[in-house]
Amino acid sequence: MLIELNCDQILEFKETQAENIEQIKAIESENAHFICPYSMDEHMFVLKSENEKHISIFEKEEELVGFIILKNIKNRHKNLEFRRIVISKKGLGYGHESLRWLKKYCFEDLKFHRLWFDVFTDNERGIHLYKSEGFYREGILSESIWRDGKYRSLFLYSMLESEYFSTR
Repeated sequence: MLIELNCDQILEFKETQAENIEQIKAIESENAHFICPYSMDEHMFVLKSENEKHISIFEKEEELVGFIILKNIKNRHKNLEFRRIVISKKGLGYGHESLRWLKKYCFEDLKFHRLWFDVFTDNERGIHLYKSEGFYREGILSESIWRDGKYRSLFLYSMLESEYFSTR
């Protein structure tokens, strides 16, 4: 199922299919330092979940270049967790385009009040992207994830619907 986008976009956003998971796992492994990679079973669980969305990002030529995972689609408080974004082709503006699509999808299509996520504190490229797209840092989860033989901290970021609509 194609999720709506403007015709001037380079990327297409589609619900992930099971046949894409192997390639998604490869994209994940290239970016493993900045995320907590999922197992094949975890990805398949998201595909079947009614409360999560797994979205593949394709270039118009149909090359898979990344993915997004959203959690708590059925959240009654209208707080959507942006669980993950991974883009394989860096420096082409795909992160910006993907976040713009995600904000529109969250606030205009799904009618959520708040979009939030966490990011490793040493993910400078990601943090720069999120700030440039209007997300605000809310706080820090100090030493909350055990990765690479040490505890790592996460920043919490969010955007409210009022912030989104005020910048459109």
